Order: sequence, then C-alpha cells, then structure tokens
Amino acid sequence: MGSLETMTTPTNSSPSTPAEQLIARSNRLGSDPRVTNYAGGNTSAKGTATDPVTGRDVELLWVKGSGGDLGTLTEKNLAVLRLDRLRSLVDVYPGVDREDEMVAAFDYCLHGRGGAAPSIDTAMHGLVDAAHVDHLHPDAGIALATAADGESLTAEVFGDRVVWVPWRRPGFQLGLDIAQVKEKNPQAIGCVLGGHGITAWGDTSEEAEARSLEIVRTAEAFVGERTAALAAQGRHPFGAVRPGYEALPEAERRARAAALAPVVRGLASTDRPQVGHLTDSDVVLDLLAREKLAHLAALGTSCPDHFLRTKVKPLVVDLPADAPLDDVVARLRELHAAYREDYAAYYARHATPGSPAMRGADPAVVLVPGVGMFSFGKDKQTARVAGEFYVNAINVMRGAEAISTYAPIDEAEKFRIEYWALEEAKLARMPAPKPLATRVALVTGAGSGIGRAIAQRLAAEGACVVVADVNLEGAEQVAAELGGPDVAVAVRADVTDEDAVADLVRATCLAFGGVDLVVNNAGLSISKPLLETTARDWDLQHDVMARGSFLVAREAARAMIAQGMGGDVVYIASKNSLFAGPNNIAYSATKADQAHQVRLLAAELGEHGIRVNGVNPDGVVRGSGIFAAGWGAQRAATYGVPEEKLGEYYAQRTLLKKEVLPEHVAAAVVALTGPDLVQTTGLHVPVDSGVAAAFLR
Repeated sequence: MGSLETMTTPTNSSPSTPAEQLIARSNRLGSDPRVTNYAGGNTSAKGTATDPVTGRDVELLWVKGSGGDLGTLTEKNLAVLRLDRLRSLVDVYPGVDREDEMVAAFDYCLHGRGGAAPSIDTAMHGLVDAAHVDHLHPDAGIALATAADGESLTAEVFGDRVVWVPWRRPGFQLGLDIAQVKEKNPQAIGCVLGGHGITAWGDTSEEAEARSLEIVRTAEAFVGERTAALAAQGRHPFGAVRPGYEALPEAERRARAAALAPVVRGLASTDRPQVGHLTDSDVVLDLLAREKLAHLAALGTSCPDHFLRTKVKPLVVDLPADAPLDDVVARLRELHAAYREDYAAYYARHATPGSPAMRGADPAVVLVPGVGMFSFGKDKQTARVAGEFYVNAINVMRGAEAISTYAPIDEAEKFRIEYWALEEAKLARMPAPKPLATRVALVTGAGSGIGRAIAQRLAAEGACVVVADVNLEGAEQVAAELGGPDVAVAVRADVTDEDAVADLVRATCLAFGGVDLVVNNAGLSISKPLLETTARDWDLQHDVMARGSFLVAREAARAMIAQGMGGDVVYIASKNSLFAGPNNIAYSATKADQAHQVRLLAAELGEHGIRVNGVNPDGVVRGSGIFAAGWGAQRAATYGVPEEKLGEYYAQRTLLKKEVLPEHVAAAVVALTGPDLVQTTGLHVPVDSGVAAAFLR
C-alpha cells in the first residue's frame, strides 16, 4: 500500500475524459482505508459531452452511484446527470422536511441509459461550484468531525483553508450548505462535515485529489502529534489497561474464539440467520483491554456508513479475558437479552407512524475482551465489512479522544438514518437471497470428484463452504475456484485423526462463525475378494469412512447444538450399503455402517433440530477421485470390461440407462438441505439411475 504522499501518481497513462479522470482518481483514493472506508464516500467530475439528440454540447455530472465502492469503481458504477436540470431542482426544493423527495427527482436529471442509481449525496456534487469534488470518510478526518470541540480544532489545524460544517443528515440541504460554504470562502479547499467526514474540491481532478490528501494528511499529523504527546505523559486515549482484560496468547485466544463463535452466532441470529467474522487485530484487542471500552462502546459510531453496518452500538462482554468459558457463555446470554430489550426501547423512543418496521434487535458487533470482535451480516463479505467499519470507528474514537473528547451524533439522528425511508428503499432493491444464503457448509473430501461438485453447488446456492481434504493443494484450488475467502476456505483434514477433526470444526467456526451443514463425503475404495482382503484394508476403509464420518458428525453436532440453529448432516453413502456385490467386503460393509449412522443420528439429533440424511450414489466414474485412484481399474476387472467403458457399463445395468455424474449427487445434497425438505430426516436418496436390487423397500 502506498503512502498518502505517493498516491497522487497515476499508474497508467493520463486519462483524457472527465469520467476517465474520475475513475482513476477514485480508484487511487479508494485503495487506502486511511482515506475512505469500503463503499464509503463518493466522488464526481463535471464536463461537457455531445447530446446525441441535439448534437450540441451539454454540461454533465459524473458521480459515483448508490452502493458503489471507490477502490473498484468502473464506468457502470457512475450516475450521469444533466447539470442544468440538476441545478434547476433548487427552484422546486420543498425544504428539509420533504427533501427525501429530491432523490426521486434525480431520476429526471439522468443523461442517457444505464449507469448506477444516483445516491443521496448527488446534490452535494452537483451544487458545489467546482469541476471535481471528493467526499471521503478518513479516520483522522472523522476524528476531527466527532471531537466535542471539532469546530475550533478544525480552525486550529487548517486556518481558513478548511471550513467546519455542522452536522446535517446527508441530502439536498447539505448540498446547498456546502455550496454556500464554497461560495462564501473562496480561499477554502474543502470542509469538515460535523460527525461525518470531509469534502474537498478542485478545478482539475489532480487538484481535487491533492486537496483531499492534504486534508487527510494534515488531520493525521495533528492526531498523531496529540497521541504522541499523551504517550509521552504515560497516557493513552482509551485510558489504562485493565488487569485481566489483556489479549490472551494467540493459541489460547483462537481456541476460545472457536468455542464462543457458535454461541455468539446463534444469539446474533435470533431474528434472522447471520454469517460471522472474527477480527482479533491489535487495534481491536487494545480497545478491549482499556478502561474506556464500556463508555465509548455505549456512545456508538458516528459516520452514517459506520453505524448502518455496525448498528447503533455493539454488545460488550463485561468479563475478564480468562473468565471460565461457561461463565462467559452464561453472561453472553444475559447481555444479549438486555441488548434486545435496549434496542427495542431505542426503536420505540424514536419511531414515528411512518417509520419502517424494526429490522431486528440482535447486535451486529460483539466485543469479547482478550478474544476479539465478532461481526455479523447476511453473507461473509457483509460480516467482514461490518468488522472493518468498526475498526474504522475504533480509529475515530482513539483520534477524537487524543485531541479532545469523542462526541458522535446523537441517538435520534442515528435512528433517522438507520430507519430512513431511502435506506429502506435501497434494501428493498436488493436481490432475493439464494436458497442456501447464510448457511455455513463443511464438505469433507472436497478437493476432487463428488466432494468438489458438492462444494461448487453449495456455493452456487449461496452457502459459505469449508473445503476439507487430506490433499490441501486440491482443497485450495477448489476454494479459489469458488471465489476465495468470502465464499470458501480450504482446510487440510485427515478425518481419521480425532484432533484433526476437532481442529477442522474449529477452523470452520473461526472462518464463518459456526457450521450449519456437514457433508460426510471423504472416502476411498479397495476392491478385493474376501480371501485377499487384509486386516489393514479393512481398517483403512473403516477408519476413513465409518470412523471419519462419526468423528466429523460428532464435532459438528457440538457446534450446531451450541448455536441452537438446527442444522443438516448428509452422508454420501452408496448403493453398496444395500447391494451385495462381488469382491467388495471392506468397502460395502463400511458404507452399510455409514448408512446406519444416518438412522441413528437422525433419531438422536432431531431434538436439536438437526436433520441427518444420506445419499446413495452408484457408478460415479467421470470426475471421481476414487475411480481415478485405482478403484475404476479394479471394478472394471471384476466386471470384465475396459476401464474406459466402466461408466457406460454401470449405466446400462440401471433402469434409466443413464450415467451418474458428480453433479447429480450434488443436486441431491442441495435438495436435502435446501428449503423444500425441511421436515425430512433419516432418509436415504438413491442417485443410481435405478438399481432395483438397491431399492430401500
């Protein structure tokens, strides 16, 4: 990551059009979290283009649209508006009480087809008399914006080059306010928006970017000097370290986080299922150890981008780092109940007859001293970003406390934004979730063959997937294919090893907060007649499939029961669990063991809402790691057919005369774990194209 001083140097040839300049500038500004947070802030450029209808030049505004991210901004993320029409909205503006109506009016100012929807900040960019405008959320800038005496500090730091603008909710009136500030202060390069962020402008893209970075750089230096001065006095912005609340050693910390994650996720999913993310960085652990933790956490975040993702405030565990785990779990349940009551009271205090319904009373951020921060969202990226935003908020609080006193916008203003009709409309525009959204799936033997196909299908249906395999390289390749750590992670796991299986489930909980869906797929096959089958053959088959499935199911069930969210366990058994074929004693007996585990666990785990089902494939030759590893040659020899014809042979002996592929097995797993068979447990689904001898009845 480049320093702020070097970020102004373009990496490519100089862009020529205003839109190209805007995208290049935005990508540079958005590449550094010190300058702005993910999906936060917006930038714009003004210029002329030819109107395709009249053939005459027309003044246009290119501005980052709603929901875009500066660091990854492309042309499709821009809204393009006619400046003359946008500025004419001033004449019909009905006032602050009805300014939300102006967002709909932006649609009548759009130029051309396509592009992003205009955001609430469009007025700021269109009304300010400057060719290029940047609105950013730098931590140091927001520290000034949330300081109790932020206005006087802004004057102290910047003189008259940067003007203070008191807090106002984003919207048309704020655009008018900033336009007026620019007009009345021709010497100014930008402003600090109370409680919110910064805005800078320039006649050229380079000038706007340089001024944005000047404001950020100067604010950072000021905060750094004040922080250093405190340190020289032996003081810290967050106060002294509380004995017993310091970060636990890493191994102990991660083990405790893994044990707590399913409990915390279950509580945070009381209203609707959530995916979790753990952050145990030094920045987080330092705050959790300090005496001001409870006070600052209760004040909540300030920048709208922050609290829209982190909720009005976090849940804070008020026990020392080494408190007995059972005590922490019990206290979490008490604090969660109190948090829900407090949030409902917050909603009741501020809701009006026109307010959207309460979206849920569970915390989005849970802080556990000595362990770290759990954050939650509708998918892994949302959960991760919520954590990143709270880290931004921690930086803001530390900076504000170093230079003054942290004083975020008040609760009523937070409510107005959290339950803003425009925010509700944005949520309503989001696509419907996929069938397995929020579900965390663990698939063993997922580095190839059937397991890989299952992992691919589960991810395609919205699940987060842990790709477990004894071959880590294969697992990593599959996880990368699925989209990387926000979708899938790879874990090396020998399912015959009890400790390795426990580590696998812990890794799943650390990656996504818990586990909901387990597929026992790991396996191998040895095809020999009885008299040639060794005890080692027998033990190896049973260790991997019978013992391995038992160990994985047991450890996953612990986490599922701790979550209290139910779950699914699916065994990839076999037609051979029912069918008596030749030269297959070790494999078929093991598959029969797995098949009965399904029945036994369905009966035992039902009281916890955990469903256990099985899939009985047959003849999955193409793409199969087992068949490629020698099983295919053995079975082909048994049946007296060429190995390359084995799939066709299996197909011809079925009722449907069709070959079974890995994706057919994956489809059965999705059917069993999706929303349509929620009352089904203890079932075995044949995926064999019809083998009458293996019928269940």
